[in-house]
Amino acid sequence: MATVETATPRTSARVHVQKFGTFLSNMVMPNIGAIIAWGLITAFFIPVGWTPNEKIATIVGPGIYYLIPLLIAYTGGYNVYKLRGGVVGATSTLGIIMATSSPLFDKAYATTGGSPMFLGAMIMGPLGAYAILRLDRLWAGKIKPGFEMLVNNFSAGISAALMAIAAMFLLGPVLRAVMAGLGNAVEFLVNHSLLPITAIIIEPAKVLFLNNAINHGVLTPLGLDQSKQIGHSALFLLEANPGPGAGMLLAFMIFGKGVAKATAPGALVIQFFGGIHEVYFPYVLAKPRLLLALVAGGATGTLMNVIFDSGLVAPAAPGSIFAVYSSLAKGSALGVTLCWSSALIVTFVVASVLLRLDRSEDEVDLAAATADMEARKGKKSVASSVLGGGGGGGGGKEIRSIVFACDAGMGSSAMGASVLRRKVHGAGFTDVTVVNQSIANLTDTYDLVVTHQDLTARARQQTGSAIHVSVDNFMASPRYDEIVDLLHRTNGEGAGGVVEEDDAGAGEMLAEESIVLSGRARTRDEAITEAGELLVAVGAVDPTYVDAMHEREKSVSTHMGNGLAIPHGTNEAKPSIHRSAISFVRFPDGLDWNGKETKFVVGVAGAGKDHLALLGRIAQVFVDRDRVAELEAAETTDDVRRILGGVGASA
Repeated sequence: MATVETATPRTSARVHVQKFGTFLSNMVMPNIGAIIAWGLITAFFIPVGWTPNEKIATIVGPGIYYLIPLLIAYTGGYNVYKLRGGVVGATSTLGIIMATSSPLFDKAYATTGGSPMFLGAMIMGPLGAYAILRLDRLWAGKIKPGFEMLVNNFSAGISAALMAIAAMFLLGPVLRAVMAGLGNAVEFLVNHSLLPITAIIIEPAKVLFLNNAINHGVLTPLGLDQSKQIGHSALFLLEANPGPGAGMLLAFMIFGKGVAKATAPGALVIQFFGGIHEVYFPYVLAKPRLLLALVAGGATGTLMNVIFDSGLVAPAAPGSIFAVYSSLAKGSALGVTLCWSSALIVTFVVASVLLRLDRSEDEVDLAAATADMEARKGKKSVASSVLGGGGGGGGGKEIRSIVFACDAGMGSSAMGASVLRRKVHGAGFTDVTVVNQSIANLTDTYDLVVTHQDLTARARQQTGSAIHVSVDNFMASPRYDEIVDLLHRTNGEGAGGVVEEDDAGAGEMLAEESIVLSGRARTRDEAITEAGELLVAVGAVDPTYVDAMHEREKSVSTHMGNGLAIPHGTNEAKPSIHRSAISFVRFPDGLDWNGKETKFVVGVAGAGKDHLALLGRIAQVFVDRDRVAELEAAETTDDVRRILGGVGASA
């Protein structure tokens, strides 16, 4: 038995930043309601608000100085050490709030820049919780019965008091200097009309899932401080502007292909109205050049806010168009409207041009892009359910039935199911059924559905309750291993068992005269015709079946991966089949199949199910590099029949 050695993966700096951003987000996001409440009061009741009210406006100061920072600190402490951590973390933060943000200290620090109470809360909240966590572990199990409450309360109180004092005199001046530096940098960008260039950093960072670190670590604290001083801030819309993402998805709606075009409308609704921007990240990851469109749109939107001196009074979180207008500052309606609308238009125009200039026949691999995004993010994403990148499940109910579906249920699904079946059963899940089926005959009775990425949207319409997995390489898709991992999570460890071999007894389905060792075709279409004519020559199909093979190729590619293509007819062409048969054509120099090198073309005609075992056997050959090398070196038709396991032997 071969032993697979795996190196311990190294965590990149990007992953550390992503985790840090998520940590910050987990402190801020639960308190967005409070921030919105403060923003609404500010927008309406301060002297320059929509409806000024001096008495109600007195809420604004305490809210920004004390309420929001303490809520953030408590949440950060709670995330580290539950209620005990939250209490100590919030109390520790009071020191830095009084040292840096209280009106009592504003005059003393007037020349040093903005108020870093939010950064202080994000530091002291978790730090205070971690401190009491470590203290509790020191005397865990050593306290005499009856004294636990006394020790717990006094240890928390003493540590919180000491940390609050330390924060006031040690961390306060440092954060004042940091905030002053960041504030001066923003002021420089604003004064020199350079704020739009931040899109060069922010838009790619969003797609790489670094947006939380930038937004909640830098932009939100600076924006709140700026909003306190001048009544609004354009910083709140640098990352949260829904315009660029909406423009991107609109371009895919009109100029996209296949699954990308089909899923873009739903993604647009979720992104623009729901504020979940991550749904458009896979579209860009699949075609990175589209970052140019996002940067152009983001910069244009920010420029509008700079020109019209407009912005929001509080963060728009999530980045929904509703959240944007709920935090609108007085006098900013025109600028903010132009901000998101111009960003949408510019992104749409640039993305449309780039999509139109893209001459590749391959469609956007949203499944792979979504998986890539989730790998960067470190957890499942809402994009999976919207874009068909993996569906639901993952730790839910047990998976007992898997179906591999294709357009006709004749060729690619049979081979894909064969490869997946061996992986699933080889992992010990012999009680899990893996079958193939045409999409037209699918019923919502399967636990997991595997399809080519171009067919997932159709399959979802008929099997809405199933987990959906999209692939583009039927022979060696990495998604097969992910399915096995999913089975480990849902079904537990496999029971083990013997993996049954596919029955190789296939009669005369691969006749000697249907094998060509040196094909004459030079293009994909010529190769389809050559393989189809061999099926006609042995009387297996009518000539019209060859036309159906070409029609099938127009809808979804039959390239399987590993140098193999298996062209076959549409489901409607089955009446043209007299008996099940296959043809085998080798192209020693290879030919281009939608940008993928192909050396073997197997024409398929399946009248019933008797050809499925043969396709399963061929699938096993083509996942074995040594067997593929033997086929490349085969000198006679008998060599081919032998390598394929005696598939030509008489029944």
